[in-house]
Amino acid sequence: MWKFVQTRLGDNEGQEEHFLDEESDGLCSLSQMQRIYGFAACLIAGLVCMLLSMVVFVKPIKFAVLFTIGNLLAIGSTAFLVGPARQIGMMLDPVRVVATAIYLGCVVIALVCALLIRSKVLTIIAIIGEICALIWYSLSYIPFARRMVSNLMVRLCDTEL
Repeated sequence: MWKFVQTRLGDNEGQEEHFLDEESDGLCSLSQMQRIYGFAACLIAGLVCMLLSMVVFVKPIKFAVLFTIGNLLAIGSTAFLVGPARQIGMMLDPVRVVATAIYLGCVVIALVCALLIRSKVLTIIAIIGEICALIWYSLSYIPFARRMVSNLMVRLCDTEL
């Protein structure tokens, strides 16, 4: 909180700006170590959920719920590092807003298919869409990665006879 007051008063000379030093609009009062612990705990919980989902793979509804919760925890873990407001801002960046919308839509569809409709086929289709959307979303953080993958897929799927 003290850092927030200093930055608002303009008394931040001589301070280096680090990735973890930025506070989310002054609302986050976690120390660097607490942020790292929160990130690690959330990421590990997400990975555990995703690994447990592989155990119940033969039951698509349980798989979908565990896998989706694991994905959301893993993506949400980065909010501890950059702050929730900046995380949402990065997700809504024009470069990745479509990928974010498709990913979140697939998450909702997967949960609806698993919990409300209880259709195994629709749940598996939604999970495949969720995985593809997550990969596409993740590639948006790597410079030129989506363009390279798109070019590769065009070359691999080009079926001129």
